[in-house]
Amino acid sequence: MDWNAEIKAAAARIDGHIVRTPVMTVDGGFGLSHSIEMKLEQLQHTGTFKARGAFNTLLSRDVPAAGLVAASGGNHGAAVAYAAHQLGHKARIYLPEMAGPAKVALIKDAGADLQVVPGAYADAFEQATAYEAETGAMQIHAYDALATVAGQGTLALEWEEQGLDADTVLIAVGGGGLIAGAMAWFDGRRRVVAVEPETSCALNAALGAGSPVDVEVSGVAANALGAKRIGQICYDLAVSTGAESILVSDDAITRAQQALWRERRLLVEPAGATALAALMSGAYVPEPGEKVAVLVCGANIAPDPMQ
Repeated sequence: MDWNAEIKAAAARIDGHIVRTPVMTVDGGFGLSHSIEMKLEQLQHTGTFKARGAFNTLLSRDVPAAGLVAASGGNHGAAVAYAAHQLGHKARIYLPEMAGPAKVALIKDAGADLQVVPGAYADAFEQATAYEAETGAMQIHAYDALATVAGQGTLALEWEEQGLDADTVLIAVGGGGLIAGAMAWFDGRRRVVAVEPETSCALNAALGAGSPVDVEVSGVAANALGAKRIGQICYDLAVSTGAESILVSDDAITRAQQALWRERRLLVEPAGATALAALMSGAYVPEPGEKVAVLVCGANIAPDPMQ
């Protein structure tokens, strides 16, 4: 796979449809003795990076008359609903009961046909797959599809265009679409560290087992990072690039979420603070002189603080 070419093509394809999100450098904040670069992807359409993969998929394929279908913990569904609305397609989104009200509202506001199902993401995916088979709708996978990963990889490309000067990039992981895109783009030129909650750690478990395996999912970030099994694309890239995987506690995630608001007035959901939690908690300690960057993503807090 020529990921460099795929990601460059995706960037050209989605240009004008997505937000070029800002970057900032924080020197000595969050209780750290070193500076960090941050990319504020929570300012993307629908509050996450997922609009990138959704637009890339829709703009690179012919959408059938039956429209689109997607299963999601919330953020992917919101992105697909938004992209479908912007491009004039109908969409049905399957969401588990654990999805937060902010994400439900985003999907409804985009005019998608929302179906809330009992259980977790895996249950929503099962029903979405049945709907795909029954109607011929095109399913957009949340993380384990080439077009999705290439779209998410445009974030890493964009960050380098904005002057990223880091040896190591910390990225939170759920199903693995975003970090897969980053690993594919960086291709070993930068160290990529996967950060997962202790109670939702599909990539960490897969690396330990030697292949993707099912995990139990719970915790404060489960409705965004709660994939039951890591995507095969992500797993293969993690193995081939030697990505490091570390775990953080729910308490560490909550503290990082609070610090982002208290120190920088950045309002993010727990998933959006998970990468920073690795530094603040000491789960990841940079070497002397190591330049570190953190991806901040996920603005859809439950309950919505503005309602």
